[in-house]
Amino acid sequence: MNKNALLLLGCPELPVQTGIALYLASKLKEAGLEVFVAGTDAALHLLKVSDPQGHYVDAEKMMNLDKCIEYLAEKRIDFDLCTVFVHNDAGISYLATVQSISNAKLFAIIFGSDAESISGQINFKCEKIVAKAVHNPMPLKMIIDAMMKEVKRWAVSN
Repeated sequence: MNKNALLLLGCPELPVQTGIALYLASKLKEAGLEVFVAGTDAALHLLKVSDPQGHYVDAEKMMNLDKCIEYLAEKRIDFDLCTVFVHNDAGISYLATVQSISNAKLFAIIFGSDAESISGQINFKCEKIVAKAVHNPMPLKMIIDAMMKEVKRWAVSN
């Protein structure tokens, strides 16, 4: 049985979020994971417009962020891996919520001009990917590329 992954996207205030989400989705699919996305309406619309053919994210595997949290809390769904995009306090709240209601291997992609400060506010167990990235996705891409070696090994393990 293939493992699955959830990308959880907050408000797409920072341009780097959409590009990195699509890039990560493509890498996770390449690693053999089934990719789901939960996000705000704006974040989901940006993904659909950016990937109209669904090469990286299947529109049928997208869901509203609040519904996803509800389903996780009710144990109607869960994921093997969850990556939460964090660039503000709301992102930290969603990350903490997922950490408390899901059994997923948890990653936080922390970005924006205050990435280091935000990272310091996260005091529970999760893998942190931190880069001061607002417009330029390359700092996050380089970290994700290095991380994917570990994720690929994990994806094929039982």
